[in-house]
Amino acid sequence: MDALAFGLPQLFMALSGVVIGIVFGALPGMTATMAIAIFLPLTYAYDMNMSLYLLLGLYVGGISGGLIPAILINIPGTPSSICTGFDGYPMAKRGEGLRALRVGITASLFGGLISLACLWFFTPPLAKVAINFSAIEKFLIILFALTIIAALSKGAMTKGIFAGFLGVLVSLIGQFNDNNKLRMVPKLFRVDLRMGFQLLPVLIGLFALVQIFQEAESGMVEEHQRMDLDHETMGFNFRRDFKGQWFNVLRSGIIGTFVGVLPGVGGSAASLLSYSQAKSMSKHPEKFGTGLVDGLIASEGSNNGLTGGALIPLLSLGIPGDSTTAVLIGAFMLQGIQVGPLFITNNPQIWQTILMALLVSNILMFIVMFYPIKHVVKIINFPKTRIYPVIILLCTVGAYATQNGNMFDVWAMFAFGLFGFVLAKFGISIPSFLIGFILGGDLEQYFVDSIKGSGGSLSVFFARPIGNVIWVLILISLGYAFWDEWRSSRKVKRGDR
Repeated sequence: MDALAFGLPQLFMALSGVVIGIVFGALPGMTATMAIAIFLPLTYAYDMNMSLYLLLGLYVGGISGGLIPAILINIPGTPSSICTGFDGYPMAKRGEGLRALRVGITASLFGGLISLACLWFFTPPLAKVAINFSAIEKFLIILFALTIIAALSKGAMTKGIFAGFLGVLVSLIGQFNDNNKLRMVPKLFRVDLRMGFQLLPVLIGLFALVQIFQEAESGMVEEHQRMDLDHETMGFNFRRDFKGQWFNVLRSGIIGTFVGVLPGVGGSAASLLSYSQAKSMSKHPEKFGTGLVDGLIASEGSNNGLTGGALIPLLSLGIPGDSTTAVLIGAFMLQGIQVGPLFITNNPQIWQTILMALLVSNILMFIVMFYPIKHVVKIINFPKTRIYPVIILLCTVGAYATQNGNMFDVWAMFAFGLFGFVLAKFGISIPSFLIGFILGGDLEQYFVDSIKGSGGSLSVFFARPIGNVIWVLILISLGYAFWDEWRSSRKVKRGDR
């Protein structure tokens, strides 16, 4: 495979991913994570080169599409667009909807390119440091990755940790063939569970069917107010709208990238942090929230900065920063590629393809959204009652094809969909379960390898300098998560009073 090849097939694949991602990002309740999970089965039909253009196109398009409903109907299409509506919606209400959309799209392009530059510069050095890791450091890195669960479970840490370790437990089903004879498993499932649950049906069930079940429960109510974009009071002008905004653009892109690197922090935090920084450094902070381009640029520049930032720990250390990058790990696993310290060394062409695919996807996102934006905004009026049946069909076919036609995977997909629906009912984090499920197998493997090498002594985990540094990072991560949880609980108590 020539991973550096780029032509019309790759361009078409990236374009398809961007367009579909924009649709998923623009429809409230449907996310980039859901889009990647649904279209992941298509990667079976392509090599890694083509798959990356599709998946990264979905990623970039899904993040970018969230600005459409945020600006037009004040409903963030994605969590990272939470601050976009603060100034975008007031602009639309006073007749500057197209201007707000085009400012946001342009800022998204700049944020994506800044994060791509950071990905290109910082990932290889970080991977070179991590390349010397033994099984001990790899185990500790995965343990550090599991502390993401504490950060993802803000406000419900006990439930989140429970979900994470439940995911680890489920991931270990079928790992030891010698024990299969002793398990109290009905004969009907012994053969099917011999290899455990496949990743793809689990992903589809947790991130596609759960959303459909939740929408079905609420009745799929469509409540969209239409915004008149034909009579604009002020149009977009690049020189005027971005005059004096370049520091804001750069700062927002870097903040988004930095937050993307931090495991478990999330897009909404990037948007809020960037927006608050822009407001605190502005000469007119009182105008924020009234329809100021500064706030719109800060929000959209940061949320697209997440795309490259979240890939830095994923590709250099094998740590998924959020649910979307956790799904991307699944894509690499399905292609037989291990992300982590050796990724760039062992797969230099795929690394180059990732950079190229991100660049192409950001440029295509801008072209697809900026010029025909009057037509693109009609996406938010698509009836979900027509979209979801097609999604269910795609999910079923994808799960069935996981092992070349095994109905057990289809039933597993629906089972995990119901399971995720129940978890959501109890306020338990689904991404926490997924991260535990993905990392559980490697966690056990590296633990066993470390114990074998030390003759059974647990002291080996504290005997290496790099390992001790990782222990410090683990303690800092847990300490911050518990402090954040305590601070949040105090705010809730004060609010109750």
